Amino acid sequence: MSTLRFSLLSMAMLMAGCSLIPDYQRPASPVATQYPLPTQAATSSEDWRTLFNDPALQQLIASALVNNRDLRVAALNVEAFQAQYRIQRADLYPAVSANASESRQRMPPSVTQGKALINSTYAVNLGISAYELDFFGRVRSLSEQALQTWLATEQARRSAQLSLVANVANAYLTWRADQELLELTRDTLAADEQSLHLTTRNRDAGKSSALEQAQAQTSVDSSRASLARYQRQVAQDLNSLTLLVGTPVPASLPGQPLASDLVEQLPAGLPSDLLQRRPDILQAEYKLKAANANIGAARAAFFPSVSLTANAGTSSRDLSGLFGGGSGAWTFQPQINLPIFNAGSLRASLDYSKLQKDVAVAEYEKSIQTAFQEVADGLAARATYQQQLQAQRDLVEATQTYYNLAQNRYKNGVDSSLTFLDAQRSLFSSQQGLITDRLAQLVAEVNLYTALGGGWRADAAQAQ
Repeated sequence: MSTLRFSLLSMAMLMAGCSLIPDYQRPASPVATQYPLPTQAATSSEDWRTLFNDPALQQLIASALVNNRDLRVAALNVEAFQAQYRIQRADLYPAVSANASESRQRMPPSVTQGKALINSTYAVNLGISAYELDFFGRVRSLSEQALQTWLATEQARRSAQLSLVANVANAYLTWRADQELLELTRDTLAADEQSLHLTTRNRDAGKSSALEQAQAQTSVDSSRASLARYQRQVAQDLNSLTLLVGTPVPASLPGQPLASDLVEQLPAGLPSDLLQRRPDILQAEYKLKAANANIGAARAAFFPSVSLTANAGTSSRDLSGLFGGGSGAWTFQPQINLPIFNAGSLRASLDYSKLQKDVAVAEYEKSIQTAFQEVADGLAARATYQQQLQAQRDLVEATQTYYNLAQNRYKNGVDSSLTFLDAQRSLFSSQQGLITDRLAQLVAEVNLYTALGGGWRADAAQAQ
């Protein structure tokens, strides 16, 4: 009998190590091995504190990482899925419980055929209830699925954090750009009002026509409309930034000019292996692993499940004899459940699990392709914005010369005010374009930082 028990115990321990989860193989990356631009040396750190050179922007990002409500929800979701994993993992171990009970029952005389009787029973038990012996790895598969889901949620939190850093930076840069446009509009309005005053005085003196005065008035009205528009945009930009940061942002927050080096430039020609560190790609892969583990649970459902209920304790009619000799009691109740006919439900569950894995593979590959496109677009934008900005600076310089010449000729009476007003509008337009192009370049650098998953150095520890 002892030999039989030892054989059964050995077989149970051997089968407990069985797993029906398919061997996981990472799908091949469906993109090129390198981005389509020349390679340059990396000189900056991947930390956002070194990426952004503006202390005010660094302060806002640090505050947002603490106070932003969406990021806080993402962090709480991670903790929630971690708790679900701990709940699922607990099924791998038997739940041991102890209980003590007392039962008193009165029997009426009509039943006892005499006087009424009161029966008392006291019991103390220690045992396990319905513990599944995981011979075919069903419980371990479900635990693995919960683990991978938890890890996927953690990557979703990282993705939310990375997006928050980029959103705060873009909102801050947009706010600064609109502030500079507002200041430029104020200066332009002052110049237009001065031109209108001069034109009106010349008309009174018979040196200008009504057409020139109307043209000058049109420039003033246009600048006033632009001033109101930029005042509104600056206020709305501040509101958006306040929402992202989660705390009030001072309207007079000191900051560097938009033309300064607010954002470190990232190097081009990076290996596409860096995409494997992007949180959205890691999240897709963890979801794929969770779907893979779910196949193991669906396969194990085809095999018998063995559950065990056992307890030992003591009981007595008298409390004083509860732990006395001859009061011990025990129960051992194994149960085997063998699926015989289920109308194809188990087969359909397995097919569904395999289809879910195929869907996860497609989503994983799509996330890599999307990431590759975002990085390639960012590198292409980086390569062309330098040329565009230089051309715009040359245009501003040329229109400034045009404006100076037109102003001198107008004051000396060589040309009419129409030429001068045209030069003034051209200068204002080119200066606006320079600020807008500089903002677009900085936003492209921030988006490239985000597309690379927060940096460009292949950190082995982070990849693990």
